[in-house]
Amino acid sequence: MTQAELETRWHRREFLFGAGGTSLAALLTSSCSRPAAPQTTGSWAGPDPVLRFPGKVPMRVIDDRPPCLETPWRFYRQDLTPNEAFYVRWHLQTVPTTIDTRTYRLKMGGHVASPLELSLDDLRNMGGQSVVAVNQCSGNSRGLFAPRLSGAQWANGAMGNARWTGVPLRDLLRRAKIKAGAVQVVFDGLDEGPLPSVPDFQKALDADHALSTEPLVAYEMNGKPLPLLNGFPCRLVVPGWYATYWVKALAEITVLAQPFKGYWMTSAYKIPTTLNAVESPDRLGSETVPIHRMNVRSFFTTPDAEASLPVDRPVALDGIAFDGGDGIRSVEISADGGATWELAHLGDDLGKFSFRRWRLTWTPKAKGEVRLKVKATSNSGQTQPAEAGWNRGGFMRNVIEELPLTVA
Repeated sequence: MTQAELETRWHRREFLFGAGGTSLAALLTSSCSRPAAPQTTGSWAGPDPVLRFPGKVPMRVIDDRPPCLETPWRFYRQDLTPNEAFYVRWHLQTVPTTIDTRTYRLKMGGHVASPLELSLDDLRNMGGQSVVAVNQCSGNSRGLFAPRLSGAQWANGAMGNARWTGVPLRDLLRRAKIKAGAVQVVFDGLDEGPLPSVPDFQKALDADHALSTEPLVAYEMNGKPLPLLNGFPCRLVVPGWYATYWVKALAEITVLAQPFKGYWMTSAYKIPTTLNAVESPDRLGSETVPIHRMNVRSFFTTPDAEASLPVDRPVALDGIAFDGGDGIRSVEISADGGATWELAHLGDDLGKFSFRRWRLTWTPKAKGEVRLKVKATSNSGQTQPAEAGWNRGGFMRNVIEELPLTVA
C-alpha cells in the first residue's frame, strides 16, 4: 500500500468521526434495532436487544453505556473475525466518539530518559509487525456461570481473532530510553468515567513482559485501521493475555520504578491462585492475583445447535480451539458422552496465539437426541475439565463444551 493510500484511509476516518463529520455519538442515537435472535451455538437464547452500532453488523447488546456488544456466532466460522462483527467491550461510560488524527499524540513518559509524543504517522513509520491473536474478555461466558454473578452477562461471544499490525512495544520503550530499575509499565486510554470519583481505566504490565517480543501497539486490525469501537487510533495488544490488558484508544504509556497501585490492578480483575481460578461461593480463595494468561478452550461452530441431522449420513463438524500461547496440540470429539474420543483434523496454524481451526466428519448411527463434546489439549498438556468451575468474578470459564443435536 502506498503512502497516499494510507493517507486517504486516515483522512477518511477523520472525516467520519472527526469534528467536521458525523460523530459516533450522533450515530449511536439513531442506531436501528431489530428483535433479538437466539445465539444457540453460543449457548445463549436470552431476550436481549440486538442493535446495529456504527461500523458493526447487528450484535447482541450486553450494555449500551458503555458499549458492550457480542459477536454473532456464525462469524466464528472464519479464521479471522471480521472487524464489523468483532465484539466490543468498554469499561467507562465516556468513550471517545471523535478522534482528530492531526492532533492525536501517544505520550510516553515516567521512568525514561527521553519522553516521547508520537503521532499516528510516527507509529506507522515505525511499525509493520503483525501477529494473529485472540482477544477474549476475561468475563467471556459469565452469563453461563452457576450460581449467577453480577457483571456483563456474556454468552460465549466476547472473543475474536484478528491480525494485529503495529509497533512492538519494546521498540517504543527503547526509543524512550527506559531506565534501569523500571518495574512496571502503565497504559491509559481516552475513555473516562462519568464522575471524578470513578477510577481511570489503567492497566499495567511488568517491565520484563513489556520489553518482551509479544506486546504490540496496534493501529491496524485485519489490514484496516482499527474500528473506533475497537480502540482507534491505536490499542495495546497483549497476545495470550485476557483483553482487560488490551487498552483501547491508547493515549499514555508511563514507566514506573515501583509497582502500580491503580484500582483496575489491585482491586478489579483479581482471580484466586487455584487451578483454573476455581473457588466456591462458600469457600472463596484466600489469595488472589491479577488475571493474566488465558486458559485453553474449544468450541463447535458447525452445525448449529439443535440442528436436525439425517441418520447414516456424514456430517461435517467444524470448530475452533485456542489457549494462552502454548499452541493447540490436539482436538478430540466424543459422541457417546465422553466414553470414547476421536481426533479431529487441525487446520492451518496461524500462530500460537490464534484460533486453530479443527474439522471432523461424523456419521450418526442411531436416531434420537445426541450431545457431542469437544475438548482441546495445548502443547503444554492443558485441557478442559468435564465440569465448569466457578469464581467470584465470573472469569476464565473453562469446560468441555457440548453441542445438542437431533438425529432423525
